[in-house]
Amino acid sequence: MRQSRIYTPQPLISTDTIDLEGPASHYLARVLRLSGGDPLILFNGDGRDYSAEILAVQRHCVTVKLGVGRTIDNESPLKITLVQAISRGERMDYSLQKATELGVFCIQPINSQRVEVRLDAKRRAKRQAHWQGVVISACEQSGRAVVPEVKPPCSLDEWLAVDNATPQLILDPLAERKLSSFPVKAGDVSILIGPEGGFTRKELDGATTRGAEAVSLGPLIVRTETAGPVAVALLQAGAGFL
Repeated sequence: MRQSRIYTPQPLISTDTIDLEGPASHYLARVLRLSGGDPLILFNGDGRDYSAEILAVQRHCVTVKLGVGRTIDNESPLKITLVQAISRGERMDYSLQKATELGVFCIQPINSQRVEVRLDAKRRAKRQAHWQGVVISACEQSGRAVVPEVKPPCSLDEWLAVDNATPQLILDPLAERKLSSFPVKAGDVSILIGPEGGFTRKELDGATTRGAEAVSLGPLIVRTETAGPVAVALLQAGAGFL
């Protein structure tokens, strides 16, 4: 039987006893209905999985005993930053979830001219925390022991203004070059995905002027929530990871 795999931000040291609270405790006790003696796996993003055994289940706390930690070697040699234009609700969640399952290294949400979701400072922080939770859940499911960072949302111009020597690709359905033909090597690469209405021609021209290369996914137009995962999958396949 597959063991439950749970993220916790706490430091994890083999043979320690720790208390899990909040969402982790609720999930183990109320959703999975685990009890003393049940095994599980914990991780905190340090690249290791830790075997564990539940010692006690209380109302708001689950006490576990940590076992041996082991290094998980399932990260891609290609460090992909997904620069994703913000989309509505579940569409954004889907894109981040699937990109994480496909091995994305980092996620940068951005605003562009045709983005319909406008967030003030308070809502930006709340959405960032929500998106990070989506990524953590995808890591729990996919077996990743390194958690991609979801960075604070910024504008497309702000992101392009950062001096970055790594390759930058931007999806443009009219681009002659296909993403599948891009020569992929181990290292860093960024892929920019537009909103539901796409990037404007001015935004595309501005990005390419600053060094980004325009690429397409082929002759079909896909939704914004599909484009990100497809782009990540193509890059990972080119690197031999998938």
